[in-house]
Amino acid sequence: MLKKQIFFFYNPVKLIVLAFIILSGCRANETKITSSATTLNKLLCNGIERSYRLYIPEGYNNTKFVPLLIVLHGGLGNAEIMEKLTCKEFNRLADKYTFIVVYPNGIGRHWNDGRTQVKYKPHREKIDDVAFIATLIENLKKSYNIDTTRVYATGISNGAFMCFRLAIELSDRIAAIAPVAASLIVEYQNKAPSRPVPLLIINGVDDPFVPWNGGNIRGGLFGQRIIGTVLSTPDTVKKWSEYNICQSNPQIIHIPDLEPDDGCSVDLKVYSGEKKSSEVILYEIKGGGHTWPGGWQYLPKSFVGKTCRDINACEIIWEFFSRHQLLKD
Repeated sequence: MLKKQIFFFYNPVKLIVLAFIILSGCRANETKITSSATTLNKLLCNGIERSYRLYIPEGYNNTKFVPLLIVLHGGLGNAEIMEKLTCKEFNRLADKYTFIVVYPNGIGRHWNDGRTQVKYKPHREKIDDVAFIATLIENLKKSYNIDTTRVYATGISNGAFMCFRLAIELSDRIAAIAPVAASLIVEYQNKAPSRPVPLLIINGVDDPFVPWNGGNIRGGLFGQRIIGTVLSTPDTVKKWSEYNICQSNPQIIHIPDLEPDDGCSVDLKVYSGEKKSSEVILYEIKGGGHTWPGGWQYLPKSFVGKTCRDINACEIIWEFFSRHQLLKD
């Protein structure tokens, strides 16, 4: 085993392959992620068995309605990896503020987020992941006191693209979204939610896979494959601000550089609307990569970019969600 580890260390290609194995949850010499409070569950959707991990907070007692937070993993990930990527911060916040967290699993470690240029299993087989999330919400409502006006979705990369799709196609159920490391895909640039959906977006300016300035999404071991096309982050924010009837000129706040050594700095841009339910917020991570701020640096910086340590994405996302609820007609 020692010789094998040394070989990986000195061979750059092998090192990257090993890194991808880590992302897939098969890291050598690492105990499988477990949590006494997070349980694996299954359900049937369109005849397909689907799975998800569920975290019930310590303070939940079934006597009052509580929010539901849906957390979607990125491509090649899974529910357990998403817990690790976020350092289980959502679970800690759930205990503090009493909300339920669900980490669904995509088919073949991917989501059918609406892209047409990719051939992952969910896209090839036209897996209806919107129906899966809708079914998941309904099933959880049967077992727990879910506040249906406070169902939220967040995720990274492929999971973040899926958040945009949910906001557009399930705008009657999703109160707000917070995608990380993603922008609107071109397939959805002319599709709007049926109501204003509050948006918090956290993107790295130096993301090597989902370009800040828009264009081709890169995939494959060395980013050599084109796996979709996105609008730029500014154009995504502009378009969503129009959906939400927000002011065109944002309030700009420079976040204190608490960790100068992380190579990142943060600008917060707030696009306000006539109602709090229609706001759009952008965290612009200068120097940031395809990463979760405050989370696990899951692959080398040379490959996915830097992880910002000036902010904690989980705390920011929950604070944002806690201010919004679905306004029924």
